[in-house]
Amino acid sequence: MAPANRALQLASSSRKKSSNKKTTVARQSGAMSAHPLLHTQGLLECYRAMLRIRTLDERMMTLQRQGRIGFYGACTGQEAACIGSAYALRANDWVFPALREGGAMLLRGFALVPYIAQVFGNSGDITKGRQMPSHQAAASVHQVSWSSVIGTQLSQAVGAAWAAKLKKDDTVVMAYLGDGATSSNDFHVAMNFAGVFKAPVVFVCQNNHWSISVPTDHQTASESIAIKAVAYGLPGVKVDGNDVSAVYAAVAAAVERARRGQGATLVELETYRMGAHSSSDDPSRYRDPAEVEAWKKKDPVERLRSRLFALNAWNSAQDKALQAELLEEVNTAIKEAESLPPPSIATLFEDVYQGEPWHLKEQRAELLESIKRHGR
Repeated sequence: MAPANRALQLASSSRKKSSNKKTTVARQSGAMSAHPLLHTQGLLECYRAMLRIRTLDERMMTLQRQGRIGFYGACTGQEAACIGSAYALRANDWVFPALREGGAMLLRGFALVPYIAQVFGNSGDITKGRQMPSHQAAASVHQVSWSSVIGTQLSQAVGAAWAAKLKKDDTVVMAYLGDGATSSNDFHVAMNFAGVFKAPVVFVCQNNHWSISVPTDHQTASESIAIKAVAYGLPGVKVDGNDVSAVYAAVAAAVERARRGQGATLVELETYRMGAHSSSDDPSRYRDPAEVEAWKKKDPVERLRSRLFALNAWNSAQDKALQAELLEEVNTAIKEAESLPPPSIATLFEDVYQGEPWHLKEQRAELLESIKRHGR
């Protein structure tokens, strides 16, 4: 069974097995319902996915510092928010991500080598080196490419959700955003349209308290991000984004609500960006180190590990073995991805039109002949 199908099947199975265990979801309106907690097997699946992206991020940041890649955006500290929310989706659902949701692709079955190759922008990148690093996308796992222009993915996600509703598809669209995106015009447009037309979309805000160097209290005067939903006629819910069970419960309830035709929900996941905004950022210039240390005690990976230990579902020996396995997997994938050549120059002429017109054929032939003649 493919990893994506297995992960999604386990998520579905965990709901059935845990029907007698409910979690209370804090909410701004009465439109949300409680949802079963993740079963132990689901927790183990999420833990592996969280530890995998943590391992990958650590290695990729090292590569950037060594000058082997140009840019990287890590998910460190936000793994529960990313994985727990993505775990609530079906294979036919679509993801419109922001910077830190690449791990959702890996959870849903995307292969590690092309994922890493996208950061290098070489021939292993299915998007042919055309997008900026850490902007992964793949139709095979229903994840759309995003733009570094903050918030633009939100109105696009609502459009996709509206199209699914018109076509009567059993599809939910998940639109990720950070706290900073709530100040964008696209946030207003997306929330308003989704509220009016009951589009099957779930807005998942990873509130990591910093929009690059702007703290949340300089971003909004609202008591929360979730409460902003009220103005648009939507339910809003705020949960602990470092608790993977709480994340899953809140998002799964919102996804099921959308699938029933009851419309959109805004879910605020309170979490923390442990490292820099990206490899181009120095957070020590604007963040209090004491704040970082306080949030380290709430590390989502450590919390889930401790919980699994307490459930006697995991132990130190298994954990060390998994860490070694994932590090080997990541290092092997990096070695393979880094060894790939650049994309063929002929790909410049691909994907422009459905059928290649005569003038592009002539231009491609002329360019290739020139390269053959002059050697470059």
